[in-house]
Amino acid sequence: MKALITGGAGFIGSHIVDELVRRGCRVIVYDNFSTGHRLHLEPALRSGLVTVVEGDILDLPELTAAMEGVSTVFHLAANADVRGGMADTRSDLEQNTVGTHRVLEAMRSVRADTIVFTSSATVYGEPSVFPTPEDYAPLQTSLYGASKLAAEAMIQAYGEYFEIRSYTFRFVSWIGERYSHGVVFDFVKKLLGNPEELEILGDGNQRKSYLHVADGIRGIFAAVDTIQDRKSVLNLGHVEFMTVKDLARIVTEEMGLSNVAFRYTGGVRGWLGDSPFVLLDTSRIQATGFSPQVSIEEGIRRTTRYLLANRWLLEARPTGKHLTRQGKACLAREPQ
Repeated sequence: MKALITGGAGFIGSHIVDELVRRGCRVIVYDNFSTGHRLHLEPALRSGLVTVVEGDILDLPELTAAMEGVSTVFHLAANADVRGGMADTRSDLEQNTVGTHRVLEAMRSVRADTIVFTSSATVYGEPSVFPTPEDYAPLQTSLYGASKLAAEAMIQAYGEYFEIRSYTFRFVSWIGERYSHGVVFDFVKKLLGNPEELEILGDGNQRKSYLHVADGIRGIFAAVDTIQDRKSVLNLGHVEFMTVKDLARIVTEEMGLSNVAFRYTGGVRGWLGDSPFVLLDTSRIQATGFSPQVSIEEGIRRTTRYLLANRWLLEARPTGKHLTRQGKACLAREPQ
């Protein structure tokens, strides 16, 4: 197989690259390096199976040229700032929805037949059913979630018109090695700056599910290897959940800190559009034989240790030449 991965230099994308190389696949990494890092690709590049193309998914001619001869596309490139929609109301539409349309148009041109898409649990808005199943009818609470749901619909329609098989994965938050944004990242960075106090968005009682990247990659390929339906939508998450304040305690403990004062910003949500409880029904993907092997607590500890050992990631800045407006906006984000 020859595969193209948009956002392949990122946290999750680079792990997918590693797995494809392990399977002997030829891989095109297509990334504008607005948040991805070439260092993540070094192990895979030594295989001789990986080609890196620096480009933006909104550039259809460039993307189509890079996709020539590809059968499967792993589409991960997106605006990752879940909170940023209030400040820049176009970024989610452009990078997540329009960007996905560009990917599908390129696939149609080169006749690629399979897309693996990374969606999000945010498409469920603020659900009332837990664990939340794939057929839950959501009301949207964020532009990010709305843009991902619109991208899902676009993929399904293209699949109907042009016989493209699709695997759509609705993720909880991922943690693990190469992790470059999110709550553990923010907490470690804040505590390195001030080891005596930690600001926590909301009241700290938000209950979240987290998935270690090694488990997430196993889940994706378990589905791709076993499910042959034309269109598949699957939750991918952990059976466990944890409060944000408990997560903060684990991070401080792993950093060797004691008597850290937690300062809460207040409210049951960390920000507008944040769901106070995230727990997905994963029975559909478990039917493939998948189950998480890394506990949330162990995943948080491993992530914290990785960040402390790779502090360059905490201060890294984009190096790509093709920074879109939303890519530049991501520099100021502080997501949890």
